[in-house]
Amino acid sequence: MQATGKVGLFGAAGAAGQCIAAALSAAGRGYRVVGRSRESLQRAFGHDPLAEIVTWNPDDPASVRAAAAGLQTVIYLVGVPYDQFAQHPPLMEKTLAGVTAAGVERFILIGTVYPYGRAQGNPVREDHPREPHTFKGRMRLEQEKLVLAAHGRAGLSTLVLRLPDFYGPCIERSLLQGVFVGAATGKRAQLLGPVDMPHEFIYLPDIAPVVEILTRTPEAYGRWWHLAGVGTITQREVARKAYALAGREPKLMVAGKGMLRVLGLVNPLMRELVEMNYLMTEPLVLDDSALTKLIGPIVKTSYEEGIRRSFEAARASVSAGDATRRETVRGT
Repeated sequence: MQATGKVGLFGAAGAAGQCIAAALSAAGRGYRVVGRSRESLQRAFGHDPLAEIVTWNPDDPASVRAAAAGLQTVIYLVGVPYDQFAQHPPLMEKTLAGVTAAGVERFILIGTVYPYGRAQGNPVREDHPREPHTFKGRMRLEQEKLVLAAHGRAGLSTLVLRLPDFYGPCIERSLLQGVFVGAATGKRAQLLGPVDMPHEFIYLPDIAPVVEILTRTPEAYGRWWHLAGVGTITQREVARKAYALAGREPKLMVAGKGMLRVLGLVNPLMRELVEMNYLMTEPLVLDDSALTKLIGPIVKTSYEEGIRRSFEAARASVSAGDATRRETVRGT
């Protein structure tokens, strides 16, 4: 593996960006965090002297170029609202134009399983057909096609790292976060059903050391890779384990596809979840043996430990919120 230059995290303020930044910092590597809001970046990374904070406008290639200036590697973590997935391909086009003009050498897209469509057999290797049957899958596929087509152009090397659904401490966009908050508060957890189907999750902090290694592994580029979790688990089992840590019985409110359709009449987000519900009813489990062969054994957090850490983080967050509210009441 080669030593590498400065890394930029584009769309850094989210949970994945913060995890990857922590791994870069632990390795003693300076890094740049890029996002629209300086305030949110300062809040997330202002404590780290190794972090350089830069704002950008991802719709403007000139702004992208300025944000990428002097970087060797860009890690792309830019999200869009769930009902605006059509933005993914044009945003990627502008980003690739900007980073290429800036002379960036390596580009990593953190991707999803959406481009595969339905699993044609599990576990799924990288040679599985990319045949998405959903709009979101097609948009993600167009996005990663742009990334892979840019490989070898103007000195740029690219790769896609494909992940399953993720979870972890205080990760609000995780399907499982409601379970940990529910267990910590004793309230009912809202879940997408069915909850008794095995599903693959990855503990999000586990991706960070892998991404750090890939930034300095030139032979990894020019293709996509899988990073899997530690097998499958049902959401009901996650809930059982999390509530048990609080000494409580699980309390669940489950929304299946039918309920999502009804809720979608008044809630746009619920409407957008309908087409992706197949991932809850038809498991897709990744095989990451190719990546392991490339970079060696990958350390992964067990569900038992990941659930414990996630619950404890939720409990601490709830306690901190309660303390803040008490202080506010005393001060009024």
